[in-house]
Amino acid sequence: MSEQEKRPVDETAQAQAAETTAENTAAAPDTAPETAAQTAADSEAAPAPEAPAPEEPAAESGPEKKKEKEPKDWFNKKARELEALKAKLDAAEKAAAQAKDQLLRTAAEYDNYRKRSTREADNKFNDGVSHAVTQILPILDTLEMAANAPSADENYKKGVTMTLDKAAKALETLHITEIEALGKPFDPNLMNAVQQVPAPDGAESGTVVTVYQKGYRIGERIVRHATVVVAE
Repeated sequence: MSEQEKRPVDETAQAQAAETTAENTAAAPDTAPETAAQTAADSEAAPAPEAPAPEEPAAESGPEKKKEKEPKDWFNKKARELEALKAKLDAAEKAAAQAKDQLLRTAAEYDNYRKRSTREADNKFNDGVSHAVTQILPILDTLEMAANAPSADENYKKGVTMTLDKAAKALETLHITEIEALGKPFDPNLMNAVQQVPAPDGAESGTVVTVYQKGYRIGERIVRHATVVVAE
């Protein structure tokens, strides 16, 4: 086909396309109102959304409730700590009282032991001294008789007297004391009576009028009883 024959055909096709576009453009305004009306009808038919329920006042929020609870917990904690401390204090006081009682008992037992030991030691010492002095007293009795016997030799008598004085000082150092008997009421705990005589003038009945042998003691312990004569 020649170009002249093709040109009329193309012009005819372009004219038909233009007519179709015009028809579609004319029909569009009619469709738009129908779509709007349908949308309005659908909106009226749809149920209206329910109004939201009024919100109830929320309970106490977490931080505020926690703040109110904290003081109670603190006081409870302190109360428990105080009770624990009081229990510990009571236990400590009880233990201290028991310890004090035990110490007092121990101190009392030690004091009794010390006194008993001292007494036993003194008794043993006195026993030894008594035994030794008992062996020496007969010698002193002989010197005593020699000093009282008449003698023309003054030097001899003086020597015996000096010996007796030294013996008396030695006995005093050992805490040995003479039992006073002459002129004293008779005491059977300290004296041995070997004779009774009529009471001389001025002497009371029951008193010692003569001492045959001196008696000695160390503290309350009798080393030797005095041998005496008692007035009737």
